[in-house]
Amino acid sequence: MEKSIGVVTDTNACLDYFDHDHDIPILRSMIHLGEEEYLDHVDLTADEFYRRIEADKSIFPKTSQPATAAMVDTYRSMASKGYTDLIVITISSHMSGIHGAAQVAAEQVPSLNVVVFDSKSVAFPQAKMALTAAEMAKKGKSVDAIVKALTHIRDHNHIYFAVDTLAYLVKNGRLSNAQGFMGSMLKIKPLLHISQEGKVENIEKIRTFKKAVNRVIDMYLEETKGKKVEPFICHANNPEIRDYIEAKLREADPNLTSVFSMPLTPAVGAHAGPGAIGLGYYVPSA
Repeated sequence: MEKSIGVVTDTNACLDYFDHDHDIPILRSMIHLGEEEYLDHVDLTADEFYRRIEADKSIFPKTSQPATAAMVDTYRSMASKGYTDLIVITISSHMSGIHGAAQVAAEQVPSLNVVVFDSKSVAFPQAKMALTAAEMAKKGKSVDAIVKALTHIRDHNHIYFAVDTLAYLVKNGRLSNAQGFMGSMLKIKPLLHISQEGKVENIEKIRTFKKAVNRVIDMYLEETKGKKVEPFICHANNPEIRDYIEAKLREADPNLTSVFSMPLTPAVGAHAGPGAIGLGYYVPSA
């Protein structure tokens, strides 16, 4: 029987905000706003999510990962379409339990050869992996060849980001309450990045959000100098800062052709908070 390779990713890739024609099911997280629950993007889009939490500051969103049963259903649905192999690309295992749950779900569908790939990232890099895998599968590439390409993307991207408020990082366990209190008192905005291990790490503490954004730009330009990269901007309903960053990138490189920008889906924005901005790059293979 001819092998057919399918691709699955999770909600944190923000793939809903990309134009593509691939068959890539999304394992969706649940968004909790007070007593109300919404399936990410299906019941609550990014625009509506940010409007809700900015209008009512008393609402602190929480998330819950997709149920294992829902993952099993997705795998079985792909098998019913004729796929014999699945590559499941998840958010970093250091940021969520989705990776482990996806592996548990795979054990319940023995008819499929399921490879659960840890993106060690989120948003654009994770989406880039999913789209690359789907395109390679369409061209008849093997699972091993696809995993090799995904590993290259995983090892050759970097995201810096700044948040406008520490409250969401604190409430969702990304910072301790003490750190959040001191940061609020001193108006400190953490400059963060995603490490090669897939962890969210604090690099510097800066006094204002605008200064943090400018430091993100400086670090990006320092790190990408002389390199051929694909830049991207991720933002939590902050088009003004997105446009500011893009203008700065074009000022630094007048030959820059495109800068991909995307909103952070509610499942990611629930942790970053409104106004958060990320600037990153991917280095294509030679």
